[in-house]
Parts: sequence; structure tokens; C-alpha cells
Amino acid sequence: MAPVYMAFLRFMGDETEARNYSYSLEVGGNSRKLTWEGTPRSIRDSHRKVRDSHDGLIIQRNMALFFSVGDRKELKLRVTGRIWKEEQSPDAGMCIPN
Repeated sequence: MAPVYMAFLRFMGDETEARNYSYSLEVGGNSRKLTWEGTPRSIRDSHRKVRDSHDGLIIQRNMALFFSVGDRKELKLRVTGRIWKEEQSPDAGMCIPN
């Protein structure tokens, strides 16, 4: 198997609490960006379980080198992210980012 790089967020709480939040991770370079958005996984889930479920930002080595800063011989990725709590709208019954 070819190497891949993966980033994901785990929440300090149980799965029910984690569902109240959303997050995004972004890697960019060469005037392009790749974004992953999802619900964080509970810290009670092992990193192997999260990895095996492919629930995160997954970048293959050739793509990682493409996004890498520098001469593409050395891996230098910048991954940025944000997390927010979803708030239930009392009127519409839909989630609104906080």
C-alpha cells in the first residue's frame, strides 16, 4: 500500500456530545486547497478505529508532495482547521454554525 497522510479531530467527550460540533481541516498549496468537513469523533474511539473508517482528511503521498511548500522533495504540509458548535434553531429546526 502507498503511504497516505491523514488528519482528523477527536472530541474530549462521548459520541453524543461530539455530534453537537462540526469541524473542517484544510491543506493548501500551489493556489489550490483541499478541505474536509465532518463531525469530530469521540476521544473514546481509538485512533485506529477512526483511521480504518477513513473518517478524516486523507492525502496520498503524491498529492501531499504537490501541496508541500518547497521543492516537492521534502514534505512540508500546512494543515489548518476550525471547530464550531452547532446550535439548533428554534424556528426552523435546522442547525446554524455558532
